[in-house]
Amino acid sequence: MTEPLSVAGLLTEKDVRKLTRLERGGTVGPTAVYYAGVTAPIISASMSVLMRRAMELVGASPYWQWLVAALVAAFAGIAWYLIFIRWSYRHTHGRGTETTLETRISLEEERLVIQRGGIETRVAWSSVSGVTSSGGHMTVRLDGAAPLIIPNTWFGKNKAARQAFLAHLKEKAQT
Repeated sequence: MTEPLSVAGLLTEKDVRKLTRLERGGTVGPTAVYYAGVTAPIISASMSVLMRRAMELVGASPYWQWLVAALVAAFAGIAWYLIFIRWSYRHTHGRGTETTLETRISLEEERLVIQRGGIETRVAWSSVSGVTSSGGHMTVRLDGAAPLIIPNTWFGKNKAARQAFLAHLKEKAQT
């Protein structure tokens, strides 16, 4: 058995943003959009009822009661939707330890091993669904887990080591 190839380093904020973009499709999650869409009509209906009753109490004609209630309801629903979506924006990328704990990635004979701090993750080669290299990093796509990113900077100026690591990674991922 040969010595496993490994590389280690810290992810930068830029690397974590790239990783997040690989994993997420947008800046607002689907749950936030769902709740914003569900609550906005409720806010609109509530404002419509309140405004119609207020207009009725001041003696406005039915025409003005309904018109003002509808306008206020529409603006309230739109305003709530926009406010809710803005509150829901994801402001940070990553989980917090990506930039503070060194990540070590080892290509062993039977598995891919990822270590960060006291956590070790072992991935069978059959669970590696794809390996690409572009934009200053390698991306390892895993079935059932978040993608893995390996910045080229972890290899320093040693392009041969990076190419060997990538070739070995691709070879193992195909078997």
